[in-house]
Amino acid sequence: MSDLLVRLEYVSRLQVVSGKGGTGKTTVAAALALALATEGKRTLLVEVEGRQGIAQLFETEALPYEERKIAVAPGGGEVFALAIDPELALLDYLQMFYKLGGAGRALKKLGAIDFATTIAPGLRDVLLTGKACEAVRRKDKRGRYTYDYVVMDAPPTGRITRFLNVNDEVAGLAKMGPIHNQAQAVMRVLKSRETAVHLVTLLEEMPVQETLDGVAELRSAKLPVGRIMVNMVRPALLGEPDLALARDGEVRPAVTEALTAAGLGSAKRLVGPLLAQADEYAERYALEREQREQLADAGLTLHELPLLTEGLDLSGLYTLAEELRQQGIS
Repeated sequence: MSDLLVRLEYVSRLQVVSGKGGTGKTTVAAALALALATEGKRTLLVEVEGRQGIAQLFETEALPYEERKIAVAPGGGEVFALAIDPELALLDYLQMFYKLGGAGRALKKLGAIDFATTIAPGLRDVLLTGKACEAVRRKDKRGRYTYDYVVMDAPPTGRITRFLNVNDEVAGLAKMGPIHNQAQAVMRVLKSRETAVHLVTLLEEMPVQETLDGVAELRSAKLPVGRIMVNMVRPALLGEPDLALARDGEVRPAVTEALTAAGLGSAKRLVGPLLAQADEYAERYALEREQREQLADAGLTLHELPLLTEGLDLSGLYTLAEELRQQGIS
């Protein structure tokens, strides 16, 4: 039964990825898009912050305001990417609802579009979320969804609830008409089972606390919380018994003896630094275990992605995607 529930949780077609700055949320979003693009599936990876982080990860040129294939996943699936430009999204919006055509382009030349998206930050969020939800709902001529999944590299945890909930505010301000209807349509997607909001963290106090605060805010806003992605996890070097020994001051003679038996003539000078490193590792391990326990209290599924010690390149991104697939995301 539990396996079935795990599979059902991931029918969500819009996968929103957020996280505190420095946790690697863009990397996790990219790996998630690759992991979901299996068995011939099509995934759209959406960037909303204008940083071109996705292009850098996939080692391709800067993304334009159009959907472009950037990767092929194992099994023949495809990953497309889109960097949403708020100004161009507003032109699309004006054309869709008001049929402005050339008048919209004239407004852009006059700077009115840039003025509108700058003076009203909430409008930018409306356009960004609206464009992503349009990709979720879009179908081809045969009535099939254009994309099996849409993965959004979203704003940081501290802003994610307001970002996703902005259309609720718009729908409340505009009581009728196309703006009201569009805002309601977006919120129907964002607050439904079609959406899952995942939070990326590290096993450190500040990111973990911000993640837990983010979970509480999302739940309070009735937005669907998905899973917690623990990124850059260091490998376990010592087991619990060895950790206990490492912190035991009486182990020093035994370690000195072992180093001497191994043929190290400078054993007495080495044992101090070695035990200091072991003690530092044991302390960090205890802190990480405490952070895991706090995350587990949120009642969400945890995924852990390893720290890639040789740095992150395109090959490493595929490695992280495979790790997510192994953990049941596909």
